[in-house]
Amino acid sequence: MSICPKNKHSKARRDKRRANWKMTAPNLVKCSKCGELMMPHRVCKACGSYNKKEIISVE
Repeated sequence: MSICPKNKHSKARRDKRRANWKMTAPNLVKCSKCGELMMPHRVCKACGSYNKKEIISVE
């Protein structure tokens, strides 16, 4: 036996189910070295540091 629905679900019912799937704003934290806003657990794009250590050199 395969899946065979008895009745058709309306478009409103389908869309209500999909209404909660949406994008959220990214969580931003201040860099511990320069204070610039950045995504957590990533190298800062402004100063190139991570966990107060310089990882990449930024001009």
